Amino acid sequence: MNTPLSLFELNNLVREVIATDLSMEYWVEAELSEVREVRGHCYMELVQKDMFSNTPVAKASAKCWKSKWMYVRPKFEQITGQYLHTGMKVMLKVYADFHEAYGFSWIVTDINPEYTLGDMAKKRMHIIEQLKREGVFDLQKELEIPMFAQRVAVISSLNAAGFGDFTRQLTDNSYGFKFQVELFPAIMQGEGIEGSVIAALDAINERLDEFDVVVIIRGGGATSDMSGFDTLALAENVANFPLPIITGIGHDRDESVLDMISHTKVKTPTAAAALLVEHLEVVWQMLMEAENELVTVAQHRIENEKQRLSHIAEKIPVLFSLVKTHYENVLDKLLMTISSMINEKVSSEKHNVLLMEEKIKPLVDVRLQREKHHLMMLEQRVKALDPEILLKRGYSITLCKGKVVVDASMLKSGDEVETKVRKGIFKSIIK
Repeated sequence: MNTPLSLFELNNLVREVIATDLSMEYWVEAELSEVREVRGHCYMELVQKDMFSNTPVAKASAKCWKSKWMYVRPKFEQITGQYLHTGMKVMLKVYADFHEAYGFSWIVTDINPEYTLGDMAKKRMHIIEQLKREGVFDLQKELEIPMFAQRVAVISSLNAAGFGDFTRQLTDNSYGFKFQVELFPAIMQGEGIEGSVIAALDAINERLDEFDVVVIIRGGGATSDMSGFDTLALAENVANFPLPIITGIGHDRDESVLDMISHTKVKTPTAAAALLVEHLEVVWQMLMEAENELVTVAQHRIENEKQRLSHIAEKIPVLFSLVKTHYENVLDKLLMTISSMINEKVSSEKHNVLLMEEKIKPLVDVRLQREKHHLMMLEQRVKALDPEILLKRGYSITLCKGKVVVDASMLKSGDEVETKVRKGIFKSIIK
């Protein structure tokens, strides 16, 4: 049996073997499952996943010492516009290192930003293709910013300098345009971008009638914190949003998916504010031009009507004279016609009167004879009823208080009555 080695001796042996047999540097492709920076050093956990099951098939630790990290990191972030974060695919230049006390790790000496750019571009293309398959990629472009877009919903960090720049740019516009701005706070850096911005969009969607346009702005953060704007869920929410969305997230190098899917993309918050002011300026200019055109048209119309009225006024005397002569002739003819008709009517009625006179005279004579006979008959009846005649026949008439007594019950004891006979009158007292 060989003499056993101590753990230190065994690890030292491994270190010598690795140093001898793995002395070269290697480029390796991997996905970052963890990234952290401690006292200027960067510590990474690398993983490779199965293409079909997404199960890790290889894992390793990697370190980038401060002396290298201070150069590698700025170069990577400047080129990619991204910071190293979990889930990112990277190509690292590494060499093997084994320490007796700390074990094995890969030491990072460089990072290929072009590889990450390519992977990011693939992810973007995948998201874009998915949005196009869903038929929503151009939905925002089909919307129109309202003519008077003055009610603005802003999605931004609560204390971000960009929001202050945005509001100042709107407030201090040289035209004096008034805007109503309401902030919907959201995380604009790191991993929480997607969920936070979607939550802000949901809050705005509940009050759609209160806003004309949505502005997503970001200012004051690192340009490496942009990965959160390249997600399918956020892109779908923005693409399907019913109000126009303007982005100003300060991303100069590469266009994010959020920029591509939004209605309008600008570089900075102040540029977003300037866009809204310029939009109102265009509307104002249109109104001024319309006003000037309306005044010009009105003036031309007034001039044309003046000329037309003047031309008519010149014709009126002549036309009046012609009309007067015409109607005078018409009236003369009517007068002659009426006069002739009256004469004819008078003659006709005179003839009728004569005819009626001839017919009436015999009728009157007949009627007079009949009435004379009737009067004679009445006269005979009256004579027959004459009281004097009755008295002559032996009848008498008794009066009481000037009234003829026809009923004995009319009299009472003591009444004085007069009795008239043929010759004379005598009085009696009723007992």
